[in-house]
Amino acid sequence: MRKNSSFTASALGLLLLGGALALGSCKKSTPDPPAPPPPVPSNVFAAGYEENAAKNGIAKYWKNGVATTLTDGTNDAQLADIAVAGADVYAAGYETNTAGNAIAKIWKNGTATSLTSSSNYGSLSGIIVAGTDVYAAGYEFSGTGQFVAKVWKNGTATVLNSTATRLPVTSGLAVVGSDVYVAGYEFNVATTQSVAKVWKNGTATTLTNVANDGYAADVAVAGADVYVAGYETNASGKGVAKIWKNGTATALNDGTRDAVANSVVVVGNDVYVAGVELNAAGKGVAKIWKNGTATALTDGLTDAFASCVVLVGTDVYASGYERNAAGKDVAKSWKNGTATVLSDGKNNAYAQDLILAL
Repeated sequence: MRKNSSFTASALGLLLLGGALALGSCKKSTPDPPAPPPPVPSNVFAAGYEENAAKNGIAKYWKNGVATTLTDGTNDAQLADIAVAGADVYAAGYETNTAGNAIAKIWKNGTATSLTSSSNYGSLSGIIVAGTDVYAAGYEFSGTGQFVAKVWKNGTATVLNSTATRLPVTSGLAVVGSDVYVAGYEFNVATTQSVAKVWKNGTATTLTNVANDGYAADVAVAGADVYVAGYETNASGKGVAKIWKNGTATALNDGTRDAVANSVVVVGNDVYVAGVELNAAGKGVAKIWKNGTATALTDGLTDAFASCVVLVGTDVYASGYERNAAGKDVAKSWKNGTATVLSDGKNNAYAQDLILAL
């Protein structure tokens, strides 16, 4: 707050009456210095997994390129998402047990908590820490032929579907105040079609035509607007990468070759999307779309994939993988199009999510 240095009429009168005393005690008013800018997140966390020689995934995350391993590779495990709150690092995914059943898990600073039964298949796709609350999205096989989409808040689950003929899978998660948004799809057993959906506080909105396969991968909320990234097949059976804003779709590619939108972030009037589009040679090209205009992250000579996009100031970060000359998938992150290699290329590795934190 700035101090007021202007004189009022009454203040001028007091100064004249005070004479020498007033002159001797007069001080200049100095404005308060401006508040320092908020700190800019500079630590890059990428979450995913790396295969070992036995082809089991080892759940791990990379902080500024340095890996932290959460599982020992005895059983298959993957991380799908990561969140950082203060000094605490949360990661979400799954790990199989000795019976081969996947168990949905959250790791906090390396210590795992199971959210699903060891006798049923379960997995997590998203995690968000909001204040003291930890939200996770995922699904669990019910044991009666049904996958059940769920959201957990501090370990307590809320079911998103209850129809046994429709098998849902969650992908993206957003929390705004008391509202919880989940993106995913629901597979109709009768029609064998998947339908892209977004749930708000448990209520579903259908995004795609039931005649075409559709998939929603991520959700972002900006003010009153809800953005969803995913894809829908066209009449030729090609995947069309799409963004839905409040349920209205915008295509990101022309549909002549397959493409998928995997992640969305909205900053001001700009909408950024990470995904992949096949080129004429059939190779996946990792891409970032800004307001519908694509920028390639990879050259298309080998397969690549962009899984997540994050903005910090004017810097655009992405995560994913690119195949090397030996045919191994190498986990990578990109900053403004420049790649950082996260794995050594000896085994397949994948960066599936990325965030920046202090």
